[in-house]
Amino acid sequence: MRFGALEAGGTKMVCAVGTEDGKILDRVSIPTESPEVTMPALCQYFQDKEIAALGIGCFGPIDLDRASATYGHILMTPKLAWRGYDICGYFSEHLKVPVGFDTDVNGSMLGECTWGCAKGLDTAIYVTVGTGVGVGVIAGGKLLHGMQHPEAGHMLIPAREDDPYKGKCPYHGHCLEGLAAGPAIEERWGAKGQALKDRPEVWELEAHYLAYAVTNYIMILSPKKIILGGGVMHQEQLFPQIREKVTQMLGGYLQTKELGAMDDYIVPPSLGDDQGILGALKLGMDALEG
Repeated sequence: MRFGALEAGGTKMVCAVGTEDGKILDRVSIPTESPEVTMPALCQYFQDKEIAALGIGCFGPIDLDRASATYGHILMTPKLAWRGYDICGYFSEHLKVPVGFDTDVNGSMLGECTWGCAKGLDTAIYVTVGTGVGVGVIAGGKLLHGMQHPEAGHMLIPAREDDPYKGKCPYHGHCLEGLAAGPAIEERWGAKGQALKDRPEVWELEAHYLAYAVTNYIMILSPKKIILGGGVMHQEQLFPQIREKVTQMLGGYLQTKELGAMDDYIVPPSLGDDQGILGALKLGMDALEG
């Protein structure tokens, strides 16, 4: 049986067809333009693939409440052309297959829980640090939703005393995304992260903010694994710094086997760049099962 997967991002849409054992048979990348331009191209890709269902991991915020009149819509995204767009409804109407739908970062979490380093765990989080910061949560073996979905990338964080930067987020200023996402790094230091690799002060400060947030996630969600992905986390020197700072910030309050093995607790993604598309594949599989 073949399933469709769509990783819907703000700059590109990755479409794929795969099987229920997680094998990707084909994929393409299509630029994210307006819905009028992009959606027909996406639909054309899937039209002749004989898929049983489609899974979508989508940039947000999105409406995941099936009782809502706007279920399946993209909500207050900064991409104005997509604001209020019924992405699920479009595919349901044109492909005539079940459609699974969740956030892109929840999709990555689901991919890692199904085929990656969080397989078999009932509680874990996936944090993506890139153009923005998103957090996907699996709790009690299920992706966490609520009145909407977690927006833990916008957790408010105080600026460190030696950091005069006011924060990039237009809504909150000093939230994690406003202090630690890629655009904040570029604005604070005057260059993109790739050009700052040999500036230890850049990554020490970045590790501080990420560790601050991770410590709070540990206290609130008690995850059994924390996966840190996204473009910023390609700076691999961040991982040992974050682990060390989290240990310091916890202050010995929690004593668990997971925290005693930090190298296996705070980790990079295990599926390369495929966790998002594999999570979307699983969303499609789950949609077919009802």
